[in-house]
Amino acid sequence: MINARMLTRSLLIAAAIMLALGVATVAWACPTCREGLADNPQGQSLATGFYYSILFMMSMPFIVLGTLVSFAYRSVQRAKSDQAESTTVESEG
Repeated sequence: MINARMLTRSLLIAAAIMLALGVATVAWACPTCREGLADNPQGQSLATGFYYSILFMMSMPFIVLGTLVSFAYRSVQRAKSDQAESTTVESEG
């Protein structure tokens, strides 16, 4: 049995999906890219520059975080190795 709240929620979700699909054709490009392509005969190189700059900006947090995590991991592994060596030397001596 479908209650009124569930039906309302499904209708809202369906309306949101239809709205998103309808707006997708309107938002074909950002205004800066659209103006750059329209005004500039070499607009393709400008759009390519925007594309690569966006990719660069999106990848930076992952690169920085990955570097910090790998540095921490190596530090922990090095500390464990040093501790194991010191324990081995103490037990032998």
